[in-house]
Amino acid sequence: MFFAWGTVFLDRMSLFYLAPYFTKELQLSHAQVGMLASALAITWAVSGLFFGAVSDRIGRRPVLIPAVFLFSVLSWLSGVARSFGQLFIVRALMGVAEGPSWSTMTATIEESSSPARRGRNIGVVVSAGALVGMALAPVMTTQIASRYGWRTGFFAAGIPGILLGVLLWKVLRESARNVVGDRDGGAAIEHPRATWSDYVNLLRYRNIWLCAIAATGFMTWLFVMHAFAPLYITEVSKKTPTLAGFVIGASGLGAFVWGWLYPWFSDRTGRKSMLILIALISAFTPLAYQVPFLVLHPWLMAAAAFIANGGQAISALALVLIPTESVPARFSATAIGLVTLIGEVFGGTLAPSLAGKIADQHGLASALWIASAGAIMVFLAAAFMKETAPARTRVPQS
Repeated sequence: MFFAWGTVFLDRMSLFYLAPYFTKELQLSHAQVGMLASALAITWAVSGLFFGAVSDRIGRRPVLIPAVFLFSVLSWLSGVARSFGQLFIVRALMGVAEGPSWSTMTATIEESSSPARRGRNIGVVVSAGALVGMALAPVMTTQIASRYGWRTGFFAAGIPGILLGVLLWKVLRESARNVVGDRDGGAAIEHPRATWSDYVNLLRYRNIWLCAIAATGFMTWLFVMHAFAPLYITEVSKKTPTLAGFVIGASGLGAFVWGWLYPWFSDRTGRKSMLILIALISAFTPLAYQVPFLVLHPWLMAAAAFIANGGQAISALALVLIPTESVPARFSATAIGLVTLIGEVFGGTLAPSLAGKIADQHGLASALWIASAGAIMVFLAAAFMKETAPARTRVPQS
């Protein structure tokens, strides 16, 4: 699951890191770059909720494995696009495939973990998005693009998913909560007969609404920053795309380290307090790219971004752990999908497009301030959440 989720983020984030290359060839505006991010986000949101609910009923394997193969093929197709319209369609279809991957992967890990280790295990898997998609991907894709062209960068990003799809098909098992014994002593998938009212009742949980707000802030922070930070570094600071790749890669490496450690710590300290701390620290990350002193010393900029990037920990806490610990266990993937849906619509879809338009009018620095405001939104939502960590609530977990 660690490598599979890393591959998902590799394919999703490669668009941002290759933007300095293909925007010139395809003659795209900043607003159009934001629209490409938004297209994937909205389809990710809808499919994540729908197929997450489906996987709650039929199991994770039938949903996850086909999705991994599909988004890998679509990464290849990104490399053959000849216009904005073609690239827009391909990225939108990629969102359809990647949305189910998120909800089913995280629900599987949550269900397979003991309460005392849930934060650690979710943190390990989710942090792969930072290590692969935000640390290795910007370096790998920009190096490939600088030597062989941006199309080859998309081709390379699609290869690991095919390999991971084969591996998941061979070794992935359904979690214990989704498997019951049949009459012959074998295993069969349990199909909870949930009604529409059961799903609607999820909206009665205060934490679900607050996590949706936090998800909106997190995705605003994540996608606006990664869509426009490479452009800011290359166009405003006049650095090379490869240097931008190294700087953002250092930030992604920090997201990996903290994305693994902070959720693990939350098993003991609690989810709420840890989320508040991470949000405040992460608000500085987008601003580090425009501090004049750091611009003159890129290695210090990379170090500051490394220290301040706690984004993957926000993802683990606000999009997975707190929602699933707030609702009945059989709705875990649905809860993840619902929170992600709202976050993707507003933070992943509207925010990049809006930030792109503002950047066209007021400069790229304004987009990075919008990203920072997203982290502050996470902080405000976390302040009103109810604690859910088993070690802090002492509530038996089913």
